[in-house]
Amino acid sequence: MKTELLIQNKITGQIWECSNSVTTVSWETQRTDSPGKLTFTLIKSGDISFWEGDVVRFSMDGQLQFYGWVFTKSKDRWGVIEVTCYDRLRYFKANASYSFYGQTAGQIIQQIAADLQVDVGAIADTGYAIPSVVEEDQSCFDIIGSAVQHTLLNTGDIYVFYDDGNGVALQRPQDMISNVLIGDMSLLTDYTYKTDIDSQTYNSVKLARPNEETGRADVVIAQDSANIAQWGLLQLYQTVDGDVNTAQMQAQAEATLQYYNRRLRTLSVESLGVPGLRAGQMVLMKVQGLGDINLDQYVLLERVTHTWENEQHTMTFETMAI
Repeated sequence: MKTELLIQNKITGQIWECSNSVTTVSWETQRTDSPGKLTFTLIKSGDISFWEGDVVRFSMDGQLQFYGWVFTKSKDRWGVIEVTCYDRLRYFKANASYSFYGQTAGQIIQQIAADLQVDVGAIADTGYAIPSVVEEDQSCFDIIGSAVQHTLLNTGDIYVFYDDGNGVALQRPQDMISNVLIGDMSLLTDYTYKTDIDSQTYNSVKLARPNEETGRADVVIAQDSANIAQWGLLQLYQTVDGDVNTAQMQAQAEATLQYYNRRLRTLSVESLGVPGLRAGQMVLMKVQGLGDINLDQYVLLERVTHTWENEQHTMTFETMAI
């Protein structure tokens, strides 16, 4: 395993290769609502000098793991520097107001990225034009998250917004499948298996649309009577735009119910590190005797944290519902 950590001072243009001075590196990604984050501990030596906003590039065996910028650093009396860096998604924390009509999530991302002067990478065509997205003084993360959620509820397809190293990207997890196997006798060192109907489970979906003529909301409901009898009524209530017709409301309610009407199974995993593996990807897992199931399928990664320390590469990750 050979790691390389480069820091470039924007003012002078000087580049330092710091891997020999770094004691630990951690790279964390989440599937939604968060930029990729790199943290590292550096023992100051020689003439190294860098500032907030300087460029950081971290690679393993020649494969890029992280590209981003220094946002915070702290130093103790012994010259030990703790550094936190973020990728391009950090700039989407900015608040803004937008109105989009008949545009796809990818087109919305491209417009916002252009306004924020952020590079754009691979953007998938979702094939779904959102009737309207009107947001006032919201974070760009939330605006894009709303567009991605609209796409999910109307197409059934999950899309991941992330930084692919060249720019911000939008892809389906099934187009980001890892070629590794994690499980019994393959990288896995420990796991915690959890089942619940508490956090993101709904067996009844009620959608309401404002009606200016009647002064009351038009409502459609999709529900699963069998699961209501088993779990009790777990209802999700959402409002939709007035431009959405009743047939579209019903289709959205059915798609939403199909997505949320399930008992959640999730895994928290410790394993040996897989270079480049990030949240939003899918990876094949095989674990016998997991609990109520024998796991042998692709899982979607919700959060992934890599750690490089003492010449070892390990990682932890959490899966989306299995």
